[in-house]
Amino acid sequence: MRVAAPAFGPLPLVMLRLTGAALFFMPWLLQARNRPLLRAHAGRLAVLGLLNSALPFSLLAFASLRLEAGFTSVLGATVPLFATAVDALWWRHALTLPRILGIVLGFCGVLVLAFGHVGLHSMGSAVAFGAALLASLCYGIAAHYGKHHFNGQPVMLPAAGSMLASALLIWPLGLWLWPAQQPPLHVWLAAGVLAVVCTASAYLLYYRLIARIGATSATTVTFIVPVFGVLWGILFLHEQLTAVIVGGMLVILLGVAFTSGYLGKRAGQR
Repeated sequence: MRVAAPAFGPLPLVMLRLTGAALFFMPWLLQARNRPLLRAHAGRLAVLGLLNSALPFSLLAFASLRLEAGFTSVLGATVPLFATAVDALWWRHALTLPRILGIVLGFCGVLVLAFGHVGLHSMGSAVAFGAALLASLCYGIAAHYGKHHFNGQPVMLPAAGSMLASALLIWPLGLWLWPAQQPPLHVWLAAGVLAVVCTASAYLLYYRLIARIGATSATTVTFIVPVFGVLWGILFLHEQLTAVIVGGMLVILLGVAFTSGYLGKRAGQR
C-alpha cells in the first residue's frame, strides 16, 4: 500500500486489490453448485465486503499516503481491542478485569503514538491516523458479523463472496478516480502482490481461523503484523524505527495480550 497508493490513489488501488482477489477466487465463484449459496447470502456478503474489505482497505490506503508503513501496521494491532469492545457492546458479553485492563492499555499505546508521532500541529497526519483506527474498528465489527452470519458455512463463501461483492461496490469510484498518468511497472507489481498474497490468500486463511477459534481470538494475528510491518518498512522503504513507535507498539501489544485472554489465562494457571 505504501508503494502503490501514492501512484494509483487510494480508491483505484483498492479497486485493483479487490478485483485481483475476486479473480483469484473466480474458479469457485463460477461453479454452478455455489450459485445458490451466493444468491441466498448476497445481502450479507455485501455488508461483510463493505466492513471487512472495501471500507478498511480504502481507509488504510488513504492513511498510507501520510503515514509510514511500519507506523500504520502498529495501529493495525488495535483490531483485537475493537473486537473485544464490539463483543461486549453487541453481544452483551461481560468484560473481565483483564480485558478492561487490556483495552485501557491498548488505547494508552494509541495515545503514545498520537502525541509522540503525529503531533497536534499536523492535521493531515492526524486525519490519516484516525482513518487507520477507523479501519481497525471496521475489522473488529466485521470479524463478529462474519462469525455470526456465516458460522457453519463453507469458508470459501465469505472469503470469495465478500471479495466479489466489495469489488463491485468499489468499481464506480475506482474508475472515476483512475489516475491520468499510468504508474510504473514496479507499482503494478506491488498492487498485484497486494491483491493475491495480502488479500485473497490471507483472507482465506483468516476465515478459516474465525471458523476454528472464534472472531476475537482470530484477530490476535495482529500480534505479528506490527513486527513484520516495521521490519519491512526499515528494510525496503528505509523508514526509521523510533522510540515512540517501539513504545507505542509494546503498550498496544500488551493490551492485546490481556484482551485476548492470553496473559489472564497464564496468570490464572500460575
